[in-house]
Amino acid sequence: MNLQSKVSRYSQEFDPPVRGDPITADRYISKEWMAGEMKNLWPKVWHLGGVLADLEEPGDVIRHNFAKESVIMVRQEDDSIRAFYNSCPHRGNRLILADVTSVPRITCGYHNWTYDLDGTLIKVQDPDDFEGGSPCGKVHLSELRCETWGPFVFWCMDDDVAPLHEWLSPFPERLAGYGIDNWVRVLNLSADCEFNWKIIRDNFNESYHLPTIHPELATFINDGLPDTLFEMYPSGHNSMWMKGHQATTRVDYHTTEVPAPLDQVARAWGIDPADYAGHTGDLRAAVIEAKRRLGPERGFANYAQMSDQQLVDYFHCTLFPNLTLTMSPEQLQVLRTEPHPTDPEKCVFQHWCLYPPIAGMREVETPLGTVPLRHDAIARHSTYGDGVSVGFVADQDLSIGTSQQQGLNSRGFKGCILPGQEKRVQRFHELLNDVVQG
Repeated sequence: MNLQSKVSRYSQEFDPPVRGDPITADRYISKEWMAGEMKNLWPKVWHLGGVLADLEEPGDVIRHNFAKESVIMVRQEDDSIRAFYNSCPHRGNRLILADVTSVPRITCGYHNWTYDLDGTLIKVQDPDDFEGGSPCGKVHLSELRCETWGPFVFWCMDDDVAPLHEWLSPFPERLAGYGIDNWVRVLNLSADCEFNWKIIRDNFNESYHLPTIHPELATFINDGLPDTLFEMYPSGHNSMWMKGHQATTRVDYHTTEVPAPLDQVARAWGIDPADYAGHTGDLRAAVIEAKRRLGPERGFANYAQMSDQQLVDYFHCTLFPNLTLTMSPEQLQVLRTEPHPTDPEKCVFQHWCLYPPIAGMREVETPLGTVPLRHDAIARHSTYGDGVSVGFVADQDLSIGTSQQQGLNSRGFKGCILPGQEKRVQRFHELLNDVVQG
């Protein structure tokens, strides 16, 4: 038995080999690497554009600015959704300037060129002043692929990329039991950050940082390596199962009282935490039983389709290259970093939190505290470091980003030195090498 199998639970089915490519600083700081990503990476993946809750009626529009690009997703009269580059074919002016809006037609604010919702030009100023006659009916907005999954709408720039559900594999199947289709995005947060987008991606591809950066999670999430399952899929995506409703095995809680907030969770499900003092690991099974028994009467209809593991554990899904879905039975966190338009040492961080719409429930507990259960109850953009929170755990993750970016610029940094449990980080960069550098 090798050392890796002793300390961590890599899935035998989903544990591909890695080459050991060097992970040097250039990919985090150089404009050449950034240009390679813009050319070879970002057009070849599906991008999460928004939530269907913002596209309920014909004419509803979501704008997604990505680096120097801008894409609009538009609900059509036939109830389909189409995506277009946010650029007027006349002289290139951006057409939609709001993140979310509703319009009867798409109109350019520069010369009043007007397009139907399907992207067809229907009105121009001085239509007879064009060689060959009016361009109306002949000119169309440049269209992208657009597909949906669950409560989300995605877009893609390349026709050769696999269809969305195939590209997302295996997550549509693995997450089906949660029933997320009608979940409500309550938090819609983003922030400008002073580090490369891949720094946070590396962070989400490992749990090695949890005892240092998130020590408070150890009282109710078991981050012990022998109790964590890592998986790396043929699609290029990764995942990590961590036992919830159980304190970490890195610390001996077996001879102590049930720690907070695990004791509060127990009481919420009618369990006396005092009954589990000295054997706190057994509380996880008791919560499963209580959720099975009490969940339906409390409005959690989705529990019936969920496995015992899904009822209490945390499923971290890291999609290549820049999207994370952290799944728990009552919350879905979406975490993503996107590149800055011009500076490789900056990025945009996004954090969404979605919750099931339980009848009679008016508030939910979020990373920002108690918040009304309604669409985008808190929606804001900030600059990281200005004192505006993007969620207490996310704040901790971002806290290390700037200092790491600074350290990567040092002549003393020769490349990453990774333990076995950070194999997903190694694989992520080898996939990047294959795509960006060919």
